[in-house]
Amino acid sequence: PCISPSVFGSVCAAVGSVALAGTEVYVTTAAALALMVGAVQLAMGALRLGFVVNFLSRPVLSGFTSAAALVIAASQLGPLLGLRLGSSTALHTIVLEIAGAVTKIHVPTLVLAAVTMLVLVLLGRWRGKALLVVALGIAASALLDLPALGVAVVGEVPPGLPSPALPLVPWATLGALVPAALTIALVSFMEAISSGLAVAEDDQRPAADRELVALGLSNLACGVMRGYPVAGGLSRTAVNAQAGARTGLAGVFTAALVALALLFLTPLLRGLPRASLAAIIVVAVFGLIDRKLPRELWRVRRRELPVLLLTFMATLTLGISTGLVLGVLASLLLFVLRTTRPHTAVLGRLPGTHVYRNLRRFPDAEPVPGLVLVRLDAQLYFANAAFLRATLLRLVDEAPPPVRAVIVDASSIHDVDVSALESLREVHRALTARGIDLYFADVKGPVRDLLHRAGFVAELGPEHFSFTTHEAVQRALGLAVVGDPRAVQADHASF
Repeated sequence: PCISPSVFGSVCAAVGSVALAGTEVYVTTAAALALMVGAVQLAMGALRLGFVVNFLSRPVLSGFTSAAALVIAASQLGPLLGLRLGSSTALHTIVLEIAGAVTKIHVPTLVLAAVTMLVLVLLGRWRGKALLVVALGIAASALLDLPALGVAVVGEVPPGLPSPALPLVPWATLGALVPAALTIALVSFMEAISSGLAVAEDDQRPAADRELVALGLSNLACGVMRGYPVAGGLSRTAVNAQAGARTGLAGVFTAALVALALLFLTPLLRGLPRASLAAIIVVAVFGLIDRKLPRELWRVRRRELPVLLLTFMATLTLGISTGLVLGVLASLLLFVLRTTRPHTAVLGRLPGTHVYRNLRRFPDAEPVPGLVLVRLDAQLYFANAAFLRATLLRLVDEAPPPVRAVIVDASSIHDVDVSALESLREVHRALTARGIDLYFADVKGPVRDLLHRAGFVAELGPEHFSFTTHEAVQRALGLAVVGDPRAVQADHASF
């Protein structure tokens, strides 16, 4: 459980392509791959590339962890039912395999697993329940001679700690492993950080760059100790959280106890039923299934629900790493689609005020005759430049004639790229050809600087840029500007 099935599968595929399984070369190559993955992750952490975790939106994380929990639970059905199953990480493959072997279910193993899970559920949130069921499993194995009944047990565990050794492999082999090392480094980090985010409280979110460094050092240590690349597995994280772990020291104590067990307690572990371990994992990971967020998205923001469902289904059917990647891509696609057609509002003046609001949301707001007031609520860039141009010209066509001016409330525009700037110029030329003026109000400082450097301010004239929407309306109507003279003067001085 210290490594996710997808990462383990990637390791096996990469090493199996250059070495024969079961040989010393295979072990050495896996250790070399661990060193390469560790070096990549350490470099990523040093370069502060942990920002990639920002692409894990909450719907992606929820869909991934919920589906991964089900996949991990399904992967434990073999030990729970006394069956030998394949290593697939796709839920439907596991279910079909079990359906084909239903007549081979080992009843004593199933009974033991059911009793163990019942004990875990009845003990509720007691932190020592996993250790208790392990002790009870060992005791039951000795008293009832479970191996004689056909119940699979852990068996002989080699005592002692591994000896450090530097894996020496040919340069050609290292070159062939580079693509796999880069992929495993990124995927294992994303899965590890996802596991941490799934159980972290609001004030305990893992620091991405430090996690990268920690993973890198762990993999370097694994490589030196003749191990294979590892990551923070979701099942182990769930068990750890259920046991009451709150800080990184839990991993230190776990490592120390494992070392002690390997040195002194291996005879006791020989009779531990595999079904007991599987039951602990299943009960722990079911606590990671998110039932709250799908209902919240349905009620609050339905446009993000497809991202959650896609991530969930892809993780269930295509595997854990594929599901995570597809979820991130879907989340990015949704963001791009949303920004290509940003929210726009046609404004009207609230009676008796200098405040202008969306006509659709404020029925008492009054349009200003002869003017089209528009607020654009997004950065303007190449993907929405055409939408910007079409929207402004369409609103002019739909407005009651005659239209004297178009006023753009730019208070929500925080950036403009050259494509959008060209669209603004096209709008200006199209409006000028119709005898319509173009004004801007409440332009943010960085955007003002850009428009000034591009010469767009000079093209329209500084008087076409106003401190407030109301000031722009007064100018467009040819009225005297009413407001704080110092504010108006300062605003024009900036141009």
